[in-house]
Amino acid sequence: MHQDDLYYLLALQKVKNIGDISAKKLLRHFGSAQAVFEAAKSNNISVQDIGTVMINSIKGFNDWQRVETELSYIQKHHIQAVSIFDEAYPQKLFHAPDGPILFFYKGNTDLNSRRMISIVGTRNMTVYGKRMVAEIIEGLAPYKPVIVSGLAYGVDVEAHLNALKYDLPTIGVLGHGFQRIYPSIHKKIAERMLDNGGIVTEFWHTDIVDRNNFLKRNRIVAGLSDATIIIESGAKGGSLVTADIANSYNRDVWAVPGRIQDTFSMGCNELIKQNKAALLTRAQDIIDILQWEMESKKSTPVQLNLFVDLSDEEQQIFDLLQEKGKLSLDETAIFLNFPISKTAQLLLKMELNGLVQGLSGKIFKLL
Repeated sequence: MHQDDLYYLLALQKVKNIGDISAKKLLRHFGSAQAVFEAAKSNNISVQDIGTVMINSIKGFNDWQRVETELSYIQKHHIQAVSIFDEAYPQKLFHAPDGPILFFYKGNTDLNSRRMISIVGTRNMTVYGKRMVAEIIEGLAPYKPVIVSGLAYGVDVEAHLNALKYDLPTIGVLGHGFQRIYPSIHKKIAERMLDNGGIVTEFWHTDIVDRNNFLKRNRIVAGLSDATIIIESGAKGGSLVTADIANSYNRDVWAVPGRIQDTFSMGCNELIKQNKAALLTRAQDIIDILQWEMESKKSTPVQLNLFVDLSDEEQQIFDLLQEKGKLSLDETAIFLNFPISKTAQLLLKMELNGLVQGLSGKIFKLL
């Protein structure tokens, strides 16, 4: 990314009253963060588009020195800054409406890895929870998924440790910047993760450690992954927020059940009861639902039927997926201005004809 682009993206990230959804809308319309600031300065942003408060916030932004400081920190510490304009930006996170316009990454793992699973839960993990984390990751290990969590006490760090044990890449999503690891006791684990996985954050090195930041980072945990697993949770907790976010992204959510009297099974049991999560008792449940095959297995290549006669509408879908790579059902319908029901029928027909493949979360790609 060019340094000028990063400079203005950093600034847009810190404009008050501008969230990621509004920022993406502006970036799509104007093409760059610099163009957004220039448009606001020259009064070329419509009030109908984002409202007076947001326009005035962009015009009034004057924290440029802090932007310079953060840019210097990124360069000095060799941090990878990834924006929604970059090919390295994870496609799964790209499809999350409120995914960050910019985040920072250290590590050696492809954030677009084919199989990514989030495992989260209570900080007050029980012996039962610890055993379930170990059993599930051991069962998933032959399929080589990337394990995503939040590097917090309890279930999170146990997920990272078990991933490292089985030589699986593991990604920790921080609720603060790279100037520290919180809790500090996990610093050595984080360093190990840099050699097989990495650390992700949307926060600057000057941002304080704040409870709301940890809740905010949960959308990245959910957004990076094909599915989210809740191991243990009380009746309230951050992992339940992550489950809700994953559901809003149309991702699979699983919860490990427990006895109804157990405090740290209450949240999981309630998720299952309310049909917000599927009941999970073993790793094979995940493998079956996501239709994973062993990496060592050589599946028979699917021969694209080049002689299928496509309708005009099917050809439009084919061309769109060829351009975009992967799209959800909703996104395909929006791009082509087709009704959802009609788009679903067309995609199903194309799937049966061996032209497209349906993935978890109603995502489609060409075969």
